[in-house]
Amino acid sequence: MAAFIRKLFKNRKAQPAPEPKPQAPIAEARDRQDELKSEQDSILKGQPTLAQLEQLSIDGVTADIRQRAASTIDDRDTLNRVQKASKGKDKGVYQLVRNKLQEIKQAEAALSETRERIQALIRQAEEQARSEDTNLYEARFEALLKQWEQIEAQASAEQASAFLNACSGCRERIQTFAAAAAEQQRHANQSQQRASTIELLEATLDDLKDSAAHALPSLSAVDALQKTQEIRWLEATRDTQVQKSEQKQYETAMQALKAFLVAARRFSTATASLQALLDQVSDNTLAEPQLTEAKTLLGDIAWPPGFAVPEQLRQLNTLIKTPAARPDKPLDDEQQKQNARAFSDTLDQLEQALEARQLKESRQLFKKAQQLQKALNKANARSHQARLQLLGGQLRELNDWQGFATGPKQLALCEQMEYLADQPMDPEAKAERIKELQNEWRELGGSSDRTLWDRFKKASDAAYEPCKAYFAAKSGLKQTNLDKRSTICDELETFLNNTDLSRSDWKAIDQILRTARAEWKAAWPVEFRDNRTVQKRFDALLKRLESPLNAEREKNEQLKQAIVERAQALKELEPLAEAMNQAKALQGEWQAIGITRHREDRKLWRAFRQACDAVFDRREAERSAHQQETEAADQRLRDALAQTSRLTDQSVTGDALAQALEELNKLSQQPASRPMSDQLAAERSRLKALQALQVQADRIASWHQYIDACLDNSAMPTLPEAWNRRSQALAELSARELVVRAEILSEIPSPEHDQALRMEIQVQRLSDGLGGGNTGGNSRDQLESLVAHWCIGLDQSDRAADMAERLKLALNASIS
Repeated sequence: MAAFIRKLFKNRKAQPAPEPKPQAPIAEARDRQDELKSEQDSILKGQPTLAQLEQLSIDGVTADIRQRAASTIDDRDTLNRVQKASKGKDKGVYQLVRNKLQEIKQAEAALSETRERIQALIRQAEEQARSEDTNLYEARFEALLKQWEQIEAQASAEQASAFLNACSGCRERIQTFAAAAAEQQRHANQSQQRASTIELLEATLDDLKDSAAHALPSLSAVDALQKTQEIRWLEATRDTQVQKSEQKQYETAMQALKAFLVAARRFSTATASLQALLDQVSDNTLAEPQLTEAKTLLGDIAWPPGFAVPEQLRQLNTLIKTPAARPDKPLDDEQQKQNARAFSDTLDQLEQALEARQLKESRQLFKKAQQLQKALNKANARSHQARLQLLGGQLRELNDWQGFATGPKQLALCEQMEYLADQPMDPEAKAERIKELQNEWRELGGSSDRTLWDRFKKASDAAYEPCKAYFAAKSGLKQTNLDKRSTICDELETFLNNTDLSRSDWKAIDQILRTARAEWKAAWPVEFRDNRTVQKRFDALLKRLESPLNAEREKNEQLKQAIVERAQALKELEPLAEAMNQAKALQGEWQAIGITRHREDRKLWRAFRQACDAVFDRREAERSAHQQETEAADQRLRDALAQTSRLTDQSVTGDALAQALEELNKLSQQPASRPMSDQLAAERSRLKALQALQVQADRIASWHQYIDACLDNSAMPTLPEAWNRRSQALAELSARELVVRAEILSEIPSPEHDQALRMEIQVQRLSDGLGGGNTGGNSRDQLESLVAHWCIGLDQSDRAADMAERLKLALNASIS
């Protein structure tokens, strides 16, 4: 612009100074100026109106007042008017107002960007609330909340409410996901508990089968283990799917353990009777009445197979299976030698047992020796008779010594049993303690003192008497539970007989099945033998109910498998919007399908979710790529705008403007964000305006040359052809009217002596405009017509230097 101004005024000739006008005295003028300055300063210090600020910004006495007034204005329209009025007159006010307008534009752009960001966050939150993508769901939600915290203060109440509503939906989804995860973990824990229960039961059974026959485990411990594992299994199967093989494995192990407990309790109760029968054995046989009693006892105890058989039961089984004695048949010499060696070995073992003071083993070996002696002929029997008698005497001595040693212990057991009989205790604990004392009595080898035995037996019966009522009540509970199970079977059978399953609600039928199983498990304990028939009936009814249910589940699983395959086909489907719509439709179809097996449903659901996630991940990938492209384009725009913002009307050249506009036009094709696109459009408009100003400045510079050439009467440059027509349209205008019209078009004041003419011209122009007359186009065209008439239509005598100067000033003022 500086070069243009120099060019514009390089041919300007010095004009004679105008005649001085009469002026007031200098002191009076200064006083008026000081008074006006004080008045305007008072207005600024008070509370000026917007109109007063505008007037002071334009007509203030001093530059300080004008700038202070302009800096106080915040209204955009007012600032635009002040900028227009101060252009070319007050550079300081013009620059200040221009900067304020730029700040307002930047603030509006920032506000617009913030609003866009708020709306984008609200949309993202709403989409998050509807999203089926569980991958890092909570992390993405937290990121949204952090972004919202930065702009929450700029959001309106409606926007804040919309965001909070979307956040509420997101939190509900998070709670749903957490509940699903907790439910899945619960099923996993239950599965682990069921596996541990079965493993512990089988390990316990293995230990019981491998244990020594004479060392039965503590029945209270086994009973406690059985009850705790039964409760543990019930908790591990509550509200979850259990495989039939797993249930059968548990029931087999639990039934085996219960059978062992029942047999062990009966054995403990019948221990005294068993020992009494064994004490009556003579010649390795039992009399017919004792044999019958032994068979009855063994049948009542019903020791389960596979477990180590206690010694007393084993001996009775052997006696029962031993055939009746028959007349001895003559044995050959070889057989006699074998029997003699066996007899001699047994005597050796008996002698070692007596030396070790093992009474129980010594008794058994002595009886065995007596039996082997009967199988020998007289010669062999007599040869060992003396040794057998000697060992028999040692056995009697050991028996007497053992009785002397165990007497105080057996007396103490009697006292403990009598004390136990008087103590109020839990029936099961008391019964267990009775069994422990009885086991201790047996471990002492019994007693030859009948009175002491009778005392112990009487105390045992008295102690067990309170337990009978408890076990009787427990037996009644078992019967009640058995009746409940029978009722469950009756209700199931009635339902199956009166219901058409093919037309029923499958979910309701599945619930009935679950309820029946739960109530069946709750009806416990029951007597195992009595429960067999009811159990078979219940299993048959469940099979009738499960058969159509399984068929329905398989059909629904096939439908879901088909949905999974259709969802997998959407992974590569284009366009993406169609793939997403179809994925959402498939989700609706999935929800409409009925019951399925839990485990199969989870497998299908995982496959379906993976397929749907792959579709929606494509959308996220596209969004991410688009966002990256937008961010890159925004950065390029910022860099370009930072460069073009340095191009101002004082320093810009035509080539620089053209190059900048070309660069911005290229960048306008890139996918930039809305705020950056708006900034780009504003910058392009600004540069185009600068370009138009340059074009106008060049035109006016050429007009100055024409005006100067006409004034000097020098060689006239070639004028545009259209100027003849333009000049003819203004043929009646004088030089003064021409200049005043130029000043009106450029909005600059005319000299005082031309004010009347100016008013007349303005009235005429207004009248022509209201009447629909031709006003000559825009102001630039009218100015060009005036210059054309100056150069062509006026006489040389009319082209005065002062008129030429006023015309050029008007042309300069029109550049805006």
